[in-house]
Amino acid sequence: MRSIYFLLILALTHSVVSAANWPQWRGPDGTGIGTETDFPIKWSATENVVWKTALPGPGNSTPIVWNDRVFITQAIDKGAKRAVLCFNRKDGSVLWQREIAFAGNEPTHGDNPYCSASPVTDGEIVVTWHGSAGMVAYDFSGKELWRADLGAFNHIWGNASSPVLVGDNVIAYCGPGLSAFIVALDKKSGKESWRIPLPDAQSKTPKDFYGAWNSPAIRTFNGTSELVIGLPKTLVAYDLATQKPIWTCGGLGDLVYNNALFGGENIVCLSGYHGAAMAVRDGGSGDVSATHQLWRQEGKNIPQRVGSGVISGDYLYILNEPGTAECIEVKTGKTVWKNPVSTPSWGSMALCGDKLYVIDMKGTCHVLKASPEFAELGKNAMGELTRASPAFSNGQIFIRTYQNLYCISAQK
Repeated sequence: MRSIYFLLILALTHSVVSAANWPQWRGPDGTGIGTETDFPIKWSATENVVWKTALPGPGNSTPIVWNDRVFITQAIDKGAKRAVLCFNRKDGSVLWQREIAFAGNEPTHGDNPYCSASPVTDGEIVVTWHGSAGMVAYDFSGKELWRADLGAFNHIWGNASSPVLVGDNVIAYCGPGLSAFIVALDKKSGKESWRIPLPDAQSKTPKDFYGAWNSPAIRTFNGTSELVIGLPKTLVAYDLATQKPIWTCGGLGDLVYNNALFGGENIVCLSGYHGAAMAVRDGGSGDVSATHQLWRQEGKNIPQRVGSGVISGDYLYILNEPGTAECIEVKTGKTVWKNPVSTPSWGSMALCGDKLYVIDMKGTCHVLKASPEFAELGKNAMGELTRASPAFSNGQIFIRTYQNLYCISAQK
């Protein structure tokens, strides 16, 4: 009965996510797959730019879009202020900027500015996790609705996981470091609905090369609403109705940056820092390492992977951190093609129709064909450092660099 209840919630949640909106990290369903196809494949810092707006500072979070509003998170004064900015989609003007102060000591890496978590919206509220500064919700006019203290987070590389909205709750993975857990807060009040402690995902010291930075991936499989997340050494699927593990599969590395990816009954998760990659067939229970693991790859030839990939049909596509694009067969793990296309990248791929979009650190967005035969369709240089990923909405592409927020469109 609970599974049916959560299935209905997910169906209702999905129904309000218009094809024109990009409401969260990785798009309408959190998979990196858009529902529109009419996006430009050619632009530059000046060509096909509808507008650009200077930002207060660097940041790695991705823009989200709902109708006429665009939102980003932003660290100010080296993280002493943590903000959400709301932009007018028409001209890029700042409609409002709301900040919360943080006077504590929270470590992070120089390449990972504070506020790396992307916000999430359902068209009524905007919620973001600011790490040790807590989680905060605003309405569309910028009024603060609630704020939740989730404790201190202490890891030398900081944090980056983005929250998701499911029914009446906002759900977040909070970690890595000395504290790690999954929490659900009531979206109207900010009160805690439930919590899943993750003691095995905690590091022993803030300097340990150990932890997860990916975001919860939500889906329904065989009538059960699942939360799937890659944790150090383990991929786990939780029943959203009971918050109990449905299954676990060992075999990941100590560091996980990538989101879990869904391809029918199969789930792929790729470790970071040259750690193992693997695929699992959904539908098992308990420890499925020996029964449902489709394949696992490890060894010195595994590349560093930071940005998440995307699955289209039988294939997974990803831009590895060194700048090598790769096509992997989901059921076998076989590399179909691998091509150097860019400078180093932390960008995550997005699929719009049969086109793959991904951006490298120099701000060059590569457009590839989602095909078992490699083809590059476009190469668009912005000339500005970025570690974020683009958002796609109503024929427009929104790109956040360390200097500016851009709106790109073939139709000015």
